[in-house]
Amino acid sequence: MTLTADPSLNHLLAALPLAELGRWLPQLEWVEMPLGQVLYESGRTLGHVYFPTSAIVSLLYVMENGASAEIAVVGNEGLVGISLFMGGNSTPSRAVVQSAGAGYRLKAALMKDEFDRAGPVMHLLLRYTQALITQMAQTAVCNRHHSLDQQLCRWLLLSLDRLKSNELAMTQELIANMLGVRREGVTEAAFKLQAAGLIRYARGRITVLDRPGLEMRTCECYAVVKREYDRLLPDKLAV
Repeated sequence: MTLTADPSLNHLLAALPLAELGRWLPQLEWVEMPLGQVLYESGRTLGHVYFPTSAIVSLLYVMENGASAEIAVVGNEGLVGISLFMGGNSTPSRAVVQSAGAGYRLKAALMKDEFDRAGPVMHLLLRYTQALITQMAQTAVCNRHHSLDQQLCRWLLLSLDRLKSNELAMTQELIANMLGVRREGVTEAAFKLQAAGLIRYARGRITVLDRPGLEMRTCECYAVVKREYDRLLPDKLAV
């Protein structure tokens, strides 16, 4: 497919120095990312890295019995497929599109070559990896120590940060799979947030009505993750 969007809509691509961006542009492939698309499966060798521009991708850990839980979300702030340049080539997690949109992808061999140049691209990707690891660690802590409605607030805020609107197309069953809890628990938590006037949920769509209210209701985990991304990956990154 021909390039029909602006690569700078992805923050990592926008942060590339001009020389590196010029080298990447002919190799970047614009792709649609429909809801539910699996970008990679557990244990499989990755063929591409993905740079979402309007899609959100959920990184899930899947158990032997099929149960799953989300360990991180990736949107226009980053990329999917860090195991490629970290040397592992595969990962035990699964990457699934949780909010439909689009983005760019780059072949695995090209990404490895860019990282191995040991220049500004490597430093940028390592900073992003540190931020992603923080999100994974904070998610584990949050799921263990905080209430379900706090977890739902955190999840909604992280998703909103990666979208241009205040509306998410998301069923309660899908949210339950992401958070690794029963659907009934998500229903109860969503009802509490709706009763408080923070969200409106209808027909598989969640509309956030009061973002400041969500930020006040959630635990500290959201702020910890956001601060780390802002610290390591500011909008105008000098690399």
